[in-house]
Amino acid sequence: MPQTAARLLLVLSVLVVPTLRADSADPLANPKIDAGSFLELTLAATAAREQRRLSEAEFLAAAAEPGTVVLDARSRDKFEQLHVRGAVSLPFTDFTAESLAAVVPDPQTRILIYCNNNFAGAEEPFPTKAPPAALNLSTYVALWTYGYRNVDELGPLVDVEHTRLDLVAGRAPGS
Repeated sequence: MPQTAARLLLVLSVLVVPTLRADSADPLANPKIDAGSFLELTLAATAAREQRRLSEAEFLAAAAEPGTVVLDARSRDKFEQLHVRGAVSLPFTDFTAESLAAVVPDPQTRILIYCNNNFAGAEEPFPTKAPPAALNLSTYVALWTYGYRNVDELGPLVDVEHTRLDLVAGRAPGS
């Protein structure tokens, strides 16, 4: 991560996070929503993520390793239109401790993720999101929040017509 970005993350964590702590006197306080912890976890996950991005070849090799889970967090309908062969579908909106544990029971399991913004040439199954809203970012943070630290991410933008990843349509087994 560039040094300037690291400094900015440090400043944000020191100046902004404390102001986002829930105040029990606040009539709108909700113990099930914690913006301060979200920001802290996002900063930690973002720093870790920079070292966990893989090339297409590295992603392919890692996916072939026994015990590795390729997780697709896109909506089920987009997954069924086209996905990496062998990927498990768990839409981001369905992430809970229980749903993640059902798919990846051991938080030490290696998880590989990809998103819409990793693929060009297939807008219907992989609709492009604004770069700051790329699903990889929120997926990585959510997995980090739930204690999954062995997460790697497909880094580059690949063309569906030229990728070495085996993309398939249809439902995953057990869906």
